[in-house]
Amino acid sequence: MTDVTDVRGAIEEISIKDLGVIADASLPLGAGFTAITGETGAGKTMVVSALGLLLGSRADTGAVRLGSGQAWVEGRWRVIDSGDVVERVRDAGGDVDALGGGAAELVLSRSVSAEGRSRAVVGGRSAPVSVLTELGEQLVVVHGQSDQIRLRSAVAQREALDRFAGPDFGTAVDAYAQVFHRWRDNTAELDELVADRDRRSREAEDLRLAMSEIETRAPQPGEDDELAERAERLTNLEELRLAAAGARELLSAEESEGADALGLLDNARRQLDRMAPHDAALGPLAEAVANANYLISDIAAQLSTYLDGLDTDGAHELGLVQERRSELATLVRKYGPTLDDVIRTLETGSLRLLELDGDADRIEELAREVEADEALAAELAADLSARRREAAERLSAAVSDELSALAMPDARVVVEVTERDEYSSTGRDQVSILLQPHPGAEPRPLGKGASGGELSRVMLAIEVVIAGADPVPTFIFDEIDAGVGGASAIEIGRRLARLAESAQVIVVTHLAQVAAFATNHLTVVKGNDGSVTASSVRRLDGDERIAEMARLLSGLPDSESGLAHARELVEMAAAAR
Repeated sequence: MTDVTDVRGAIEEISIKDLGVIADASLPLGAGFTAITGETGAGKTMVVSALGLLLGSRADTGAVRLGSGQAWVEGRWRVIDSGDVVERVRDAGGDVDALGGGAAELVLSRSVSAEGRSRAVVGGRSAPVSVLTELGEQLVVVHGQSDQIRLRSAVAQREALDRFAGPDFGTAVDAYAQVFHRWRDNTAELDELVADRDRRSREAEDLRLAMSEIETRAPQPGEDDELAERAERLTNLEELRLAAAGARELLSAEESEGADALGLLDNARRQLDRMAPHDAALGPLAEAVANANYLISDIAAQLSTYLDGLDTDGAHELGLVQERRSELATLVRKYGPTLDDVIRTLETGSLRLLELDGDADRIEELAREVEADEALAAELAADLSARRREAAERLSAAVSDELSALAMPDARVVVEVTERDEYSSTGRDQVSILLQPHPGAEPRPLGKGASGGELSRVMLAIEVVIAGADPVPTFIFDEIDAGVGGASAIEIGRRLARLAESAQVIVVTHLAQVAAFATNHLTVVKGNDGSVTASSVRRLDGDERIAEMARLLSGLPDSESGLAHARELVEMAAAAR
């Protein structure tokens, strides 16, 4: 078996509970090439589903085992020299256990309730499911039959070429993308400013006129309320004068002596003073009347002052007040809804004018930046195109060589790189992976010229080649051998074993020719009640493995010819390793 220290990391074990048909199972994995086999419906694909949950895939409540409250999956990873993974785990609040030799153990788990609630745990701490997705992108590449369909898309084909081009190319793409996004954002801002320039110019002119009008009128805080009070007073000026004069006359008559309040109080005080010697109780009362006399005298004096202060030209002042109120009302109607809002326009208008008047400078600045970034983006995109074309030639040759070893000796893969008119965040290139099934045939797109079995082999050939330039700790293949048999299946097994020399490889398969090359063979067997329990997932060795291989070959685990063929396959695979 490949030593775990030979690869960057591996899934050591997966525990599954109440997922699909699996009631409770534990799968010992480890480094090297693990084959998972079993009868149809035994739950082999649930292993891939479990891994999908651990890697952040969308939770499907239908996957929860019937009658159970939730499904639960846990995976134990041994990661080696993977600082980015450990750093992301710690950023999420979790941790890893150091194992020595640069290795660490990482535990990920995920639960999905029958009601649809999902919970992820990373390194012992709850975390968003998105963290599982980020970690999964660094730890595992999963391929299934749906990925064969995806391989037909231009995006997937470009991504495959970019991975093959290596990490330095990825750095170049990131540098270009930074320039591209800046160019795109500045271009959008420039277009908006230019398109909106006339409107903003009108806004600036309107704002200048408004500020000029407001400054000319010079409104003061609270002035409108003060003027309203003055207008009310001036409007009732004559009535105010009559009321004040009448009140003063009643308190202190200037023409008739003794008929006012002061005369009456003075008469009352004199009578009390005359009789006070005869009764001491009248003394305080006489003093109180005298005090009232003083108070009334003071009020009468204030009324006289008030009458003296009334404007004899009140009609003229009222006209001025009403005129000022009309000016303020006009300002409020234009720039209100309140006088405070009008005054605030003066405070905020200057800043807004600076912003609007700065558009011309900003347009010139953006135009220079857009022009410079357009030239730089074109230069960097041209460099990416040159690198992609060079990598495409190497990828074409390498994958074609792999296909020769995968029982497609006459087939050739052609990776074409063409430039589009428009730019994108990855450059100007469109990548097409074409398959030429035999010499003289016209290379055709994978989606039009390849069968399912051919797509399986092309995908595997691409992964084997790319793994040398962009290694990934773990590859998972779900029935990549669909539509393949015989010698082609043997070559697929051989190439999976080769891939396992630099990465952990986990394959769900129904072909003995593929399983024969595995260094770790697991089988999933349903119980009599249709469920899969812990005892139903076993690591196979010796005669048990031969019997499973015979079942895969002939459907009969105890057929003598099947057993003989199985032993021959296992011996052949062992010799090839």
